[in-house]
Amino acid sequence: MDKTTTKTVLAIDIGGTFTKLGLVNREGQILNSKVFNTKAKKPFSQFKEKLGKEIQLLISTLYSPEDLMAIGIGAPNADYKTGEMKYPPNFSWGTTVPVRSAVVSVIDRPVFMTNDANAAALGELYFGAAKGLDHFVVLTLGTGLGSGIIVSGKLLYGHNGMAGELGHVNVVPGGRQCNCGLKGCLETYASVTGIKRTVFDLLAESNAESVLRNYSFKKLTGIAISEAAHQNDVVALEAFDRTARVLGNKMADTVAHLEPEAFILSGGLSQAGDIFLKPLQKYMEDALFSAYKGNVKIILSASASHEAVLGPAALAWQGLEGP
Repeated sequence: MDKTTTKTVLAIDIGGTFTKLGLVNREGQILNSKVFNTKAKKPFSQFKEKLGKEIQLLISTLYSPEDLMAIGIGAPNADYKTGEMKYPPNFSWGTTVPVRSAVVSVIDRPVFMTNDANAAALGELYFGAAKGLDHFVVLTLGTGLGSGIIVSGKLLYGHNGMAGELGHVNVVPGGRQCNCGLKGCLETYASVTGIKRTVFDLLAESNAESVLRNYSFKKLTGIAISEAAHQNDVVALEAFDRTARVLGNKMADTVAHLEPEAFILSGGLSQAGDIFLKPLQKYMEDALFSAYKGNVKIILSASASHEAVLGPAALAWQGLEGP
């Protein structure tokens, strides 16, 4: 990797499968990057050791360590006040995980940390599809459903920094078990995992022919469901319709609370295209209070998976410059 000679921040995106690091300048250019397997089911001490080594490798690509201004971290269930991950689902790292202190032990710089979906919202605001918008909601539709809310150009944190957990609003009382411990959460219906569960519900409800019967739950992917839907597979089409109905109704509820200009969608489920977006727009519009109809856009994020570091980078630059 070439030596970097510009002022930069270190961005860290911690995911359940991969952790991504990048050196990002103020214009949102990713100057150098690294990706490694998080191994979320292994002890945190192993992750901490690996993270430290990867940080040192990236820092070595700087012309001068003084060019590194700050560090931004996006992580599941992150508390921006304490710098800890708290009760993170799908991680075997304990109930409070001292991520910020682990990073500071490697290099002493200002560290800013928040929920990964909050970071994604800042990334869209600074460098992505939300440029020029002051009021919007980012929905990350991956394994779960994350959300970040921007109001008047600022990230909404709430009293304890945990505002905007739309994935855990209730849509079906006593419904599907969620990893958070509750039942009937939105993310158990509107996420890649959620649509997989819907597919298997539909397969059990009918004898309809479907290519999706050839998959085990573990092997089934969002891409496979999307491909089947584009081939007019009746089960896949109904699964997308049911998912769009649940999510569209809850998006309409969110409009009533916040009146955003737009929802920005990212993650695997959002990549299905019009087969998902058209019914989603319809169900949201149908459920909107009349004063809001026709005034809320649904926008696809243009950020690729490897650009996930732009969110925590935006967090770091905002922390340095002030909101």
